[in-house]
Amino acid sequence: MLGEKSNTLQFKTTTYRIGPHDYVIRSLSDRQQFWDPDGRADRAGISSASWPMFGVIWPAAVALAEEMDEYPIAGKSILEVGCGLGLASMVLQRRGADITASDYHPLAEDFLRYNCDLNGLAQVHFVIAPWAGPNPDLGRFDLIIGSDLLYEPDHPAMLAGFIARHANPKAQVIHIAPSRGYSGRLSKHLAEQGYTRSERSLNLEPESQKRQARMLIFTRK
Repeated sequence: MLGEKSNTLQFKTTTYRIGPHDYVIRSLSDRQQFWDPDGRADRAGISSASWPMFGVIWPAAVALAEEMDEYPIAGKSILEVGCGLGLASMVLQRRGADITASDYHPLAEDFLRYNCDLNGLAQVHFVIAPWAGPNPDLGRFDLIIGSDLLYEPDHPAMLAGFIARHANPKAQVIHIAPSRGYSGRLSKHLAEQGYTRSERSLNLEPESQKRQARMLIFTRK
């Protein structure tokens, strides 16, 4: 699929060192691209300005992948929300986790499949899953993860509703949140669902653009 679009989209390949392994990731070459010949993105409510955002490895996504390289996963069903290129899901797949990746962008699955092949990994299970739902075939999970998810004022309520439908009664939610955004609103919604919050400060790379972020951990026992 991606090869067929190579005359329309421009790609680049970057290697990320996560723990002891290198991950070669094919991404969009920049954030100025748009390709929606069949109108799938438009029907999903994805504007031309936001269309390329899924196809970039953001610093928060690298931080999430690094966390998942060491996070306890035994016996847990895990869902990555808004996975974009799915770097964290690939790390978990290499570790043998029960991982499902999800996004609502029509090309997210194509990029994830291509990059799994590029790295010699078994394919990560992927589901198109808009937060507004419903997504009856998605199921429920013990751990829901994501990075840099909250861009609009309505996103915290939408994401919290999605989590309510797809988290097990005993669950954790991890969000790598840059300093901007609506994390406080998400915390309020999840507190209403019975979650307690803890956090850890992070410095996102690259060094030349280092900025503060937080890893928010929501736990419901």
